[in-house]
Amino acid sequence: MSAPVILITGALTGIGRAAAVALAKEGNHVVVSGRSEEVGHALAAELRTFGTEAEFIRADVRHDDDVRRLVDQTIERFGRLDAAVNNAGTEGTPGPVVTQTAESYAATFDTNVLGTLLAMKHELRVMQAQGSGSIVNISSTYGHEGAAGASIYVASKHAVEGLTKSAALEVAGLGIRVNAVAPGPTETGMLNRFTGTEENKTALLSGVPLGRIGQPEEIAAAIAFLASARSSFVTGQIVTVDGGKTAG
Repeated sequence: MSAPVILITGALTGIGRAAAVALAKEGNHVVVSGRSEEVGHALAAELRTFGTEAEFIRADVRHDDDVRRLVDQTIERFGRLDAAVNNAGTEGTPGPVVTQTAESYAATFDTNVLGTLLAMKHELRVMQAQGSGSIVNISSTYGHEGAAGASIYVASKHAVEGLTKSAALEVAGLGIRVNAVAPGPTETGMLNRFTGTEENKTALLSGVPLGRIGQPEEIAAAIAFLASARSSFVTGQIVTVDGGKTAG
């Protein structure tokens, strides 16, 4: 049997990059996508050093034609799509509700929600024809909590979780699984931009019972599990990886 083919959006940094490395090391063929040609091709070359096949395909998940082309080119290259990790996202413009605008709303929702919807639309188009597949969306602990000063980001991740559960119910009878991973505070560029200062980052850390920030590789391990046949009886779930942050 040939190696599974896995597509990752937002794959060039942070959790997406860690997932690409983890999945390539497991022997999967990996298609990485993002908006930087130089970084994308370099990542694909790095993944090939693990002895698997890897390709970079540029796409902006906010645009339907880009996502359609991304999935179609994946099929042209590998012939199938066994799993997809929809990781592309943005923290938007943090701040109180009264400072938000239609523009800041659209900038966040177009990537985090519309991007996830378009990705699933085209991934499911292929997976339904195959009669199999696994989709892993990336949410956040803020997808099932509130957070002062992050209202639009929080709302977008609530939407991702709703999309995940609804899609899972739609396609469960077709042999396709849809789940999400909800990371807690994780050492990424997004976290550093979101917190802004070391003091804010330390304050956030105080709410994590394990007493530390998570690493992208730890989130990637959960993603790899859900993308694989090891989780064959798991669908419609939000798997939280947060060091105990939401336990109490």
